[in-house]
Amino acid sequence: MAEKILFTSIGRRVELVQAFRTAAQRIRIDLEIYGADVSETAPAGQFCDHRIKVCRIDDEAYIPQLLEICKRHQIDALIPTIDTDLLILAENKARFERQGTKVFVSAPEMVRVCRDKRKTEDFFTECGLEAPHTVDDIEKYNQGFPAFMKPLNGSSSIDAYKINNQEELVNYSHRVKDYIVQPYIEGREYTVDIFCDYEGNPVYITPRERLAVRSGEVLKTQICQDEEMIAQMRQLIKKFRPCGAITVQLIRQNGTGTCFYIEINPRFGGGAPLSIKAGADSAEGILRILNGEHLQYQEYAANDKAVYSRFDQSVCILEGIKR
Repeated sequence: MAEKILFTSIGRRVELVQAFRTAAQRIRIDLEIYGADVSETAPAGQFCDHRIKVCRIDDEAYIPQLLEICKRHQIDALIPTIDTDLLILAENKARFERQGTKVFVSAPEMVRVCRDKRKTEDFFTECGLEAPHTVDDIEKYNQGFPAFMKPLNGSSSIDAYKINNQEELVNYSHRVKDYIVQPYIEGREYTVDIFCDYEGNPVYITPRERLAVRSGEVLKTQICQDEEMIAQMRQLIKKFRPCGAITVQLIRQNGTGTCFYIEINPRFGGGAPLSIKAGADSAEGILRILNGEHLQYQEYAANDKAVYSRFDQSVCILEGIKR
């Protein structure tokens, strides 16, 4: 009998779908992939076995619709792919579990921490990690320039700006809704792909340097099995207890070498398939969990120093009519 996985807001997550397909073939598990999206032209839907059009996330019918889909198709696991999906799924996780569907999303209180940049800073501090001090009022900002401004609950680097002086600080405060301001950290950017089992125990911790980025999503990355970052992430995991995949972003400051942690995304990040390809195969991990296996922590699972570069590719949704 096939394992059935439903991805919500499937959008452009072609690499992620392919990673699950590859893992299933390698470990010889029959897999059916369902892709749900508000758009019938979502490119990743073309790589799923079944495409399902759903209402918007903010529609009151969204959760009942997903529950009905999971019940009708006997879905084994639901995996969200975008930030706006996370809290509502976390809050309704038990309803899915009662009808046999595991939802790979962390606890609601932790999702709320991730969605509010002020709470994220406090959480990093509680974990014993360094984080840039954040304020939500330009009148309270006194940490010098350059500074960095972004939305309180933003994602994908939308409305995120480097601020060079007081005049820019004032101007951008009128442009960015519900902003936060913090000192700009000069340094090298890293993402840590973390995968935990359904109970929050670590399986993979994979730091990678962000060598090239576009619109907040990595284009080129290098695996960096940094012992300091891995140890710090083990501290974070003890308090966070992630369910499935999360990504943590940080900047290693030039000169001091201090790691400043800036963001947590409690889902598969856009670049997560790169860590999967390097050997930290969280797609296989989820399939093994669904198969009833108990996973152990695998240190340095991804090949250190491996470099991956991404590219765009088109897929035909409708062939049209030749005239």
